[in-house]
Amino acid sequence: GQIVALVGPSGAGKSTVARLLLRYADPDKGHIRIGGVDLRDMQTDTLMKQLSFVFQDNFLFADTIANNIRLGAPDTPLEAVIAAGRVAQAHDFISALPEGYNTRVGERGVFLSGGQRQRITIARALLQDRPILVLDEATAFADPENEAALIKALAAAMRGRTVIMVAHRLSMVTQADVILLFSDGQLREMGNHTQLLAQGGLYQRLWQHYQQAQHWVPGGTQEEVVENERQ
Repeated sequence: GQIVALVGPSGAGKSTVARLLLRYADPDKGHIRIGGVDLRDMQTDTLMKQLSFVFQDNFLFADTIANNIRLGAPDTPLEAVIAAGRVAQAHDFISALPEGYNTRVGERGVFLSGGQRQRITIARALLQDRPILVLDEATAFADPENEAALIKALAAAMRGRTVIMVAHRLSMVTQADVILLFSDGQLREMGNHTQLLAQGGLYQRLWQHYQQAQHWVPGGTQEEVVENERQ
């Protein structure tokens, strides 16, 4: 039931690790095991029963929203689909669509916002109820209007599961049990948020840059940034 966060600069190799879990590729060296079993020795359908995932660019089929949520569990009754939609903070915007859960979407859900597509995928993950959840930049499309709903949906999806989280917003990883920091394709630092800050390494520098960016204002000086951080 641990939350493991993967962080680092762009191109550091974070998403590659997440995709290795899904066997989009196999490692050149070493092993990846689930329950002591090497993924290469595991049947694909067995592996997929262990994993659900939410990526930054979530694929929706040319079908109804209900059937997109039902993916992998086609016989799920509509009541259960709606329940998953509620927990995923998707029910309100789905209900406002012309045909609700029976509204058809394009192959990539082009008329939905990125945050809405992600919440539909989170509802799918909730319905699948698999023990391991892989999140790859799952808040990439969050904006001020939907970020709070998206984070609440992710919190519900993570509850009681082992979570592998690739994150570009460091605010998402402060409560992780373990943070793995990658740089130039290598694992550089490992620990929780407090431990990594105390090390005074790359994670601390990334955190400082993140904090400064949160308080930056156009034309602001460094002194004003520091003053904002004190307030």
